[in-house]
Amino acid sequence: MPQNTLALVTGATGFTGGHLARTLLDRGYAVRALVRDLSNPNAVKLGELGIELVEGDVSDAESVDRAVAGCTHVFHIAALYRTANHADEEYRAVNTDSVKHVLAAAKTHGVQRIVHCSTCGVHGDIVEIPANEDTPYNPGDIYQRTKLDGELLTQEAMAAGAPVSVVRPTGIYGPGDTRFLKLFRTIQAGTFRMFGDGQILYHMTFIDDMVAGIILAGEHPDAIGEVFLIASDEYCTLDDLVAAVAAELGVKPPRLHLPIGPLLFAATICEALCKPFNIDPPLHRRRVEFFTKARAFRNDKARRIMGFEPKVSLKEGLHRTAEWYRAEGLLKR
Repeated sequence: MPQNTLALVTGATGFTGGHLARTLLDRGYAVRALVRDLSNPNAVKLGELGIELVEGDVSDAESVDRAVAGCTHVFHIAALYRTANHADEEYRAVNTDSVKHVLAAAKTHGVQRIVHCSTCGVHGDIVEIPANEDTPYNPGDIYQRTKLDGELLTQEAMAAGAPVSVVRPTGIYGPGDTRFLKLFRTIQAGTFRMFGDGQILYHMTFIDDMVAGIILAGEHPDAIGEVFLIASDEYCTLDDLVAAVAAELGVKPPRLHLPIGPLLFAATICEALCKPFNIDPPLHRRRVEFFTKARAFRNDKARRIMGFEPKVSLKEGLHRTAEWYRAEGLLKR
């Protein structure tokens, strides 16, 4: 059990950050969370568990400095994810500028370990299969570009001797997350449509394994100064993923494959119509990338250096996720 540790988690009201904060607490850490709104229901739940709440925003240097003061560990998880109604400046403030604030505050207050959460998306649509940490950068949208810029700041800090580790998660899923709920629902209802040939690769990692990898990056002595892809042992085609979800739900997998072009055209039009009104469109080009961009990665480096061992198979992870959806009334039994 850690002794005299205080870990700050940014993004703790989100899916990954929330799981991380609770797991650190269970492992004996004192935990602090930087939250934008103390009345947020997720923040309230964290407070009820004994997690210290500090109100502020990761894009504000003063807020970050106040939250970092006194901490031994900082896990920077907060990010602005893919939506289409945010200006580019907002992505930069959250995904890039916040990293600068975290690194500066950590240096000022003598933080022992820093973990920066990047994304496998810095590699974009990969050509090398499976990709590794040395695969060239190829960000394809504003989210991935600003996440890469943030990661490059941490690499500069590493070169200067800062006790930083970087993790690049693959697709995170599990109980508590609803990003894949629509996939489950449409497959169960028989309304899911596969666009493209279904042979594009996708890599999912269960939340418990992801959090274990992030904590290892903050604890293992050999993780300092390193970048790690945190990924399960399995990646599969979209056809196989859909078939696995269908098997869990007890329905037949869809067989129809539709051309991708019309979907991309519709997404482009939908974005154009919604953007002037600052509305997040129900369909946008980044969502179409689910059907078009390859994601398959190696976890060899995390295994070799930190002893990372993913434990939850795709089949088991999908089962646990579906059970949570059912328990929450989000999916029919």
